[in-house]
Amino acid sequence: MSFPRMHVSLYVKNIYQTADFYTKFFGQNPDKIKPDYCKFTLNEPSLIISFVQNEEKVSSHFGHLGFQIESLEELKTRMDEMNLHNITMLEEMGTNCCYAHQDKFWVTDPNGYMWEVYYFHEDVAFNDPRYATQDASACCTPEKPIAKKQKIKLADLPHNSCAPESGCC
Repeated sequence: MSFPRMHVSLYVKNIYQTADFYTKFFGQNPDKIKPDYCKFTLNEPSLIISFVQNEEKVSSHFGHLGFQIESLEELKTRMDEMNLHNITMLEEMGTNCCYAHQDKFWVTDPNGYMWEVYYFHEDVAFNDPRYATQDASACCTPEKPIAKKQKIKLADLPHNSCAPESGCC
């Protein structure tokens, strides 16, 4: 038995700002929009995502959502699309997060929900030392909602003496 389509529902502060962001992010118009509700149905991945306007229930400790894409070319195309729509991104190329080597970018919707769009290269035995904290949310979550376009390269980060399999990560 399998599930034919996943459904996610998120609380949002402003339904119209949210609908505008996701129209650009998903590259399609909503299937339904009401004064306090909006729904998109995506074919790939098979997902129904709805938004309910209820500011009191918006949580800043949600975590994040994401899409794994199939190629580096698709990642570049999607980044170009975000730039075309002036959607602010955080780029992380060549990072080891969640014990996987990835190239990715992040966007944050008007409610603070963070989306990760990533290309998976391979599993690895260690996380990037930036994610070596007691708090599991440090990996795969930028420290704060993205305010402007940023590019992060591992070579630009402070060097850490933590090496793979050294026990410090």
